[in-house]
Amino acid sequence: MTTMTADRPAAAAVPGGAVPGGAARRGPNFLTAPFAARTWREQGYLTLVLLLAPFAFTYAVFAVSFTAGIAVTVVGLFVAGAVVAGGRGWGAVYRGLARDLLDLDVAVPAPYVRPRGFWRTIGSLIGDATGWRALLFMFVTFPLAILSFVTSITFLATGLGGLTYWFWYRYLPEQTGADGALHRGAQFGDAYFLDTPPRMALAALAGLLLLLCWPWVTRMFVLLFRVLTTGLLSPTRASLRVAELERSRTGTVDDADARLRRIERDLHDGTQARLVAVAMQLGEAREHLADGGDVTQAAELVDTAHSSTKEALTELRELARGIHPPALDNGLGVALETLAARSALPVTVDVDPGVEADGRLTPALESIAYFTVAELVTNAAKHARASGVYVLVEAADRGGDAPGSGGTLRIRVRDDGRGGATVVAPDGSGLRSGLAGLAERVRSVDGTFDLSSPVGGPTVVTVTLPTTSPSRPA
Repeated sequence: MTTMTADRPAAAAVPGGAVPGGAARRGPNFLTAPFAARTWREQGYLTLVLLLAPFAFTYAVFAVSFTAGIAVTVVGLFVAGAVVAGGRGWGAVYRGLARDLLDLDVAVPAPYVRPRGFWRTIGSLIGDATGWRALLFMFVTFPLAILSFVTSITFLATGLGGLTYWFWYRYLPEQTGADGALHRGAQFGDAYFLDTPPRMALAALAGLLLLLCWPWVTRMFVLLFRVLTTGLLSPTRASLRVAELERSRTGTVDDADARLRRIERDLHDGTQARLVAVAMQLGEAREHLADGGDVTQAAELVDTAHSSTKEALTELRELARGIHPPALDNGLGVALETLAARSALPVTVDVDPGVEADGRLTPALESIAYFTVAELVTNAAKHARASGVYVLVEAADRGGDAPGSGGTLRIRVRDDGRGGATVVAPDGSGLRSGLAGLAERVRSVDGTFDLSSPVGGPTVVTVTLPTTSPSRPA
């Protein structure tokens, strides 16, 4: 269902906020690696990390010891908490180095938000997980920085020295060997000197091999830094999930507020005005009858009031249906069948009997499922130029990777329209309609929203809703 023409510009957003790029850049091969810019950037990273390591290690040790020593006081805990939170700054420095030199773009953890209250503030500072993880990174990478730089620079210096040995060996001082003769060159043991052409060629070959191995040794250590940077300086999966839930639930609250304001406006401008008119018409008719006036005119007024009353009742039913469809009183399956019967398009609804085998779903889940299908079907009819819609609702077990436990309700809506639908992020206007609004509503209950809509169709929207949510009891 090109089910949301309003959400159809550009390209779909990539989950997690990642920016889609081109094809992965091919790395240098074994022979060209020593001359690649990537290799020298990685060597520069190891050098800068070594320069920072003593200061970072000192800061981490000071943070731990100072916090432990000042714990007996109260005012000093603010200072200790500030030191712990200062680890965030160090983390930002290391993330910047990784981004500029290693092309590793690590997401920034959520900023520190000071809670209200004296003790809560101290607790949040001392227990700042982001700060402590940064301090752990600084502590762990101290020996790694020394080892990686020394090993890498040894391979580089020895390789270059061996490769150019034939040139600079002549400037070495002469030495007396075990054979009593004078030799000029590097000495190994008592009598082995690199002062003959074959031996110098051997030194050059060894230097070449070391130089060719140097980029890969460097890359091995850089890989360890990349793993530690990603693991300790990026947001945790739990914090990302909490931020996502907070963001989606904020959107849901805004949607609910906008819906309530719309209902209030409809009641005020429509139904209320109509009922006021009815009251005035009935009052005028009563005056006619009380004064012995024209009965026919009074009857016309009563008829007009009666018609207006029926129209007001119709409007009220429509408003009530928008808040809670009466069909949901008989279950989700019946509600979707009723929705299909009233649709402008031929809609086929297939509801797995297992969906309600263990009883009715929660009202909130039923409502989200119903309005999701309703909006998708409506938009398919309005925008997709589809000739039909197929709706599948089935129960499924949540995989081990899903947060929480329990089952899921899977809803798949497919239309044969022109395709090309995309999810467009809200533009800041506060309006959340179409696919973006549906996606936020689904994520607010820890669900997932997937869209497949190639140009030319078909459009398939798959929504999963947890029947047991980690944030809501079953």
